[in-house]
Amino acid sequence: MSPIVLFVLFGAIIAASLLAAPRRASVEGFFGGMTAQGGAPGLWTLVLSQVTTWIFARSLMNAAILGYYYGIAGTLAYAAYYGSFLTGGFIVGRLRQNGAMSVQDWLGARFGGAGNACYNLVIALRLLSEVFANLLVVGLIFNAVLAGSGTPAILIVALVGLGYSAWGGLSAALRTDVVQMVVFLVVFGVAFVALVVSPGFDLGAVVTAPGTAGAYNGWVLLAVALLQVFSYPAHDPVMMDRGFIADPEVTRRSFLHAFWISTLCIIGFGFFGIQASLVGAAYEGELIGTWATMFPAWVFVALMISLLVSALSTLDSALSSAARLVVEELKLAPRSLNGGRIVMLGFMAAGTVLTLWGNATLFDAVAVSGTASMFLTPVLVVGLVMQRQIALWAYLAAFGAAMIGAFAYFARAWPAFAAVLPEGYKYEQLLVICVVVLVAGFAAVLAGARRG
Repeated sequence: MSPIVLFVLFGAIIAASLLAAPRRASVEGFFGGMTAQGGAPGLWTLVLSQVTTWIFARSLMNAAILGYYYGIAGTLAYAAYYGSFLTGGFIVGRLRQNGAMSVQDWLGARFGGAGNACYNLVIALRLLSEVFANLLVVGLIFNAVLAGSGTPAILIVALVGLGYSAWGGLSAALRTDVVQMVVFLVVFGVAFVALVVSPGFDLGAVVTAPGTAGAYNGWVLLAVALLQVFSYPAHDPVMMDRGFIADPEVTRRSFLHAFWISTLCIIGFGFFGIQASLVGAAYEGELIGTWATMFPAWVFVALMISLLVSALSTLDSALSSAARLVVEELKLAPRSLNGGRIVMLGFMAAGTVLTLWGNATLFDAVAVSGTASMFLTPVLVVGLVMQRQIALWAYLAAFGAAMIGAFAYFARAWPAFAAVLPEGYKYEQLLVICVVVLVAGFAAVLAGARRG
């Protein structure tokens, strides 16, 4: 495949995104997503924005890679995280019923500055991981089609994403998300149809495929996802930010539509990884090299464009959420256009440096983030759903358990952690860590709870 084709098509998508960005920026639009007329975004703007920021490049690659190794079980395990739209919609609805307009509002009213500091640390790390993981996929794609082009591509995408994000903030992210999601659905839809009608495709084989490493670890990951799916959306500021910018009914419907659309997209992309395992293709370059040899050039281009669009759409949303976090929640910069833009510049620079410096595996970033978020499960279940007051020490104990668990998974090869973790594959260890974190968190929160 000629790299020029990929460069030209992606360049056209970037140009369309720039044209879709608002010509004028306002403080309310930058931080709150208001339209130029001062109104809230409509239903399908919210739906498409939610979907495109959650089926980002890293997620698509994870679904395909897990499908390659663990078959349908691996893909379903990753798709289970998209139940976050259901649990996230539930959490947002309860928060709004309690008069809160953000997770920080609710936590701050109950646990003060210390409670918000713990939460803000987790979501800041989450946003940083969003930037570097999606830039990483950009580098992988361009290196696969033209050796040595990965670093320049990372820098160009970082600059372009920063450019239009810094111009319009959340309002720019919402508008460009719509364009990018429509492009993604068309391009990926074409590629998926080509896969399904190809002579070697057998749906029965795909939905029963064990993967190249066997299905067992895929089912283990599914159990992990089910344990994390309640807290996972609450620590994703991109999703939470979109839960408070429209009226409650529009918001509720947007979460429901985003759930089924994104889940189908993730499972569909996972099919490409499963198919690669079924035909016996060798694993090359996070599957990108594998697909280059498996499919006709135009199908490969469609897949790569899908990944690049999803990477670009996530970057602007992560940056707009970073600006809101630092400016409106942490109050470390003035609530102005320039204040938000400086924050975006800092996050993009840090994410780019991490991408060029080195990284862990793609799923490890999700696993560490998801485990760190699990302190929110007992807090939200007992405090938000059961309406109990929770002592600060109990909140901090749950937070500490989750941080230790996340770090234990990240550093599982260190002798100190290897000595206490059970023998087994890393996903089995992750499952044990998640169970321990939840048990410790609920024990602390229930011990420190009382009727309001």
